[in-house]
Amino acid sequence: MAGRIGDGLVGTQPEPDLIEAFEAAGGAGKPRYGQVTVCVADSEESARKTAFSWWPNAALQGTLGEELPLPSHFEDACAMVTEDDVAEVVVCGPDPARHTESIDRFVHAGYDHVYVHQVCPDQGAFFELYEREILPSYSSISAKS
Repeated sequence: MAGRIGDGLVGTQPEPDLIEAFEAAGGAGKPRYGQVTVCVADSEESARKTAFSWWPNAALQGTLGEELPLPSHFEDACAMVTEDDVAEVVVCGPDPARHTESIDRFVHAGYDHVYVHQVCPDQGAFFELYEREILPSYSSISAKS
């Protein structure tokens, strides 16, 4: 139904099968947005701690992230999440190659838009890294009108 009546697709996993199913169900030609979750900080260690503190729900398993009805349920579920769990699903730290690699996985899966979700209150460090190191890598990609 999402392909047929939706205006587009938003995905959090770079899965080509999802794109193919969306297009086969009527979504061909509609925009496909992929979300990359990151935590930019001075070091990977600092970013891991911050991501775990601010966004542990990124590492919830299965459909918990979509099905839990109350904030207290998220708190309970996140009590089972470790810093290592979060670091497996959130790009942590200032290494531009890790950020570009994560974005590229979505591009190669078939997403035509990728948005980056910074889960840290230090938005300045995020914008500086992306302006200086990440966005120039994609300057040859033209926006669709």
